[in-house]
Amino acid sequence: MPTDDGAPADNGVPVDNGVPVDHALVRAAEEAVAAYAHGDDHTVAAAARTADGRIVTGLNVYHFTGGPCAELVVMGAAAAQGAYDLRQIVAVADEDRGIIPPCGRCRQVLLDYYPSLTVILGPPDEPRALPISALLPAAYAQADHQP
Repeated sequence: MPTDDGAPADNGVPVDNGVPVDHALVRAAEEAVAAYAHGDDHTVAAAARTADGRIVTGLNVYHFTGGPCAELVVMGAAAAQGAYDLRQIVAVADEDRGIIPPCGRCRQVLLDYYPSLTVILGPPDEPRALPISALLPAAYAQADHQP
């Protein structure tokens, strides 16, 4: 049975909880991946809205040793600009693959750094924004395990 808090429904898919989608973020990520994707090295762009309203973008850095995803690059780029509070994030893949969800590692890192962050998911014509916590139910919370 669906819930209204973004928790997974019986089928394991989080439900829409009415968080507004920042469409400017989707456009920014689409524009970045269209302009700067480069072969197999940079195939995904992410865009995030900071607490002060700025949009920060970044591209993944593929490497066989596990280079950073676009979401992690955005976190570093935001910090380099003095923005330590991200509100919403989205990732878009090249070659018209559209919006993609964050991987498991990114979900954990995003939850640890920005527990109130929302993530844009779904097809471009019907995106939805869910709390990061809805994407990682029963998550390990780093803050809960610090001395």
